[in-house]
Amino acid sequence: MVALPPFTLNLRSYGLAAEEHRHAHAQLVLPLAGRLLLDIGGRERLLGQGQAAFVETGMRHTQVSHEHNQALILDLDAQQVPMPLLDRLAAQPYQAIAPAAWRLVDYMGLVLQGGPATTGQLQHWVPLLLDQLAQQAPRAVSRLGALLARVQAEPGAPWTAQRMAQEAHLSTSRLHALFRSELGRTPAAWLQQLRLERVRAWLVTTNRPIAELALAAGYADQNALTRAMRRATGSTPAAVRRAARGRA
Repeated sequence: MVALPPFTLNLRSYGLAAEEHRHAHAQLVLPLAGRLLLDIGGRERLLGQGQAAFVETGMRHTQVSHEHNQALILDLDAQQVPMPLLDRLAAQPYQAIAPAAWRLVDYMGLVLQGGPATTGQLQHWVPLLLDQLAQQAPRAVSRLGALLARVQAEPGAPWTAQRMAQEAHLSTSRLHALFRSELGRTPAAWLQQLRLERVRAWLVTTNRPIAELALAAGYADQNALTRAMRRATGSTPAAVRRAARGRA
């Protein structure tokens, strides 16, 4: 029998079907966009960006979503998880992720948009992620979860820090503090990244005109989108689309 690799990493989306299942491996569910309703051994939670769920080996669980979603799924041998971290995750399967770990998750998701991870990348990323999770103190599930999911569902809406604060029932200063502590960035920086990632996905998966995508993502016009993407990534929407078509 061929030995299974110690870990695999994939991007997945979930729909309305909630078929109960179990695995012969442990699993980390790391939402990148949208919200997932998970039930792990009878413990149910609505999970969004900046949060994680841990499924023990052989544990019955379901995942379902009523909205656009994408999650980073790490399947791994439980023996690869440090015992103190394994015990903590088993006792508290739903956790908020500290900024350092979230930045790594965010980066992994961005890289996987372009294709599967290499063995070398996995051998570097996964131990680093587990180390980050092991070092962070236990954290309550973020107060930002519902807000993040709402913005992700409507990235083109005229979001401001004040509107986000009202949506989350927080003061603007408290909103900024939570974004800094939980996501390691300001609300504006997070929103900019979300919009650019959404546009990048649309460029790869649709033939919609770039000007239309710019408006859908909340930019004034195509030029504004191009400037924002060039500043953030060094590339342009047209270049991203050409590269995607070249790989097809």
